[in-house]
Amino acid sequence: MEGGGISDTARGRVRVIDLETGGNGPDDVCEIGWQDVVLGDDGAWHVTDDRGARLVNPGRPMSPDTIAVHHILDAHVADLPFWKAVAPSVLKPEGRIDALAAHRASFEQRYCTPRVTGGLPWICTWKCALRIWPDLPRFSNQMLRYHRMPEGLVHEIGLPAHRAMPDAYVTAHHLRDMLNTVPIEQLLAWSALPGLLPRVPAGPERGRSWDRLSDEVLGEFARSRDVDIRFTAKTELERRRQDRQESAPEPATEPAQKTLL
Repeated sequence: MEGGGISDTARGRVRVIDLETGGNGPDDVCEIGWQDVVLGDDGAWHVTDDRGARLVNPGRPMSPDTIAVHHILDAHVADLPFWKAVAPSVLKPEGRIDALAAHRASFEQRYCTPRVTGGLPWICTWKCALRIWPDLPRFSNQMLRYHRMPEGLVHEIGLPAHRAMPDAYVTAHHLRDMLNTVPIEQLLAWSALPGLLPRVPAGPERGRSWDRLSDEVLGEFARSRDVDIRFTAKTELERRRQDRQESAPEPATEPAQKTLL
């Protein structure tokens, strides 16, 4: 167990989830991995030894495109339980659990529905990384790993990439550092919103910070079909509107009764 001061009755617990899938269907999960992050008696969050993974039968042959990512074969899962039988034991473990977490959690939430999670809230470490480490060049799970080099991350446990337990383990180290920086309530609030992108992700303005764009260009981005781009552009436009209001001089007021002199 990493760190110290963790008792059997921890004051907080977040379970990081990672899924590997065999296709795009609602039950096409072929592996689920988890890693717990716990608030210890010392007041700090820690990555614990509570981690694991289970292979899952997706119920149909997996596509070559997805097998090429995780290298799980149909033969590996053919005789195993289906997703609906596996999910509850991992997503609703015994003991206290305050939230579930994942990197780009919207993907895991497609399969980990409220029916199988008991309605637990989610932390998206991708959305939170955009807020906490906006100066980093990229925000994928593995890019964060090597740009940040989180303390205590055992390189070998985090391999191979694109398998459920190693990926959850890496994500948990980002989450631990986030939880030791801002309250869990703030992470949950950020996760409930679209991603606030630090820079324009594509197109002629790629790489520029939003505060360097004209109002006209921001207005175009505010109509984007991409929810994160649209949200970020509208947030910057609102920030400018508030700045203009605060900097505008107060209108001169005439006295209630004019003097004759």
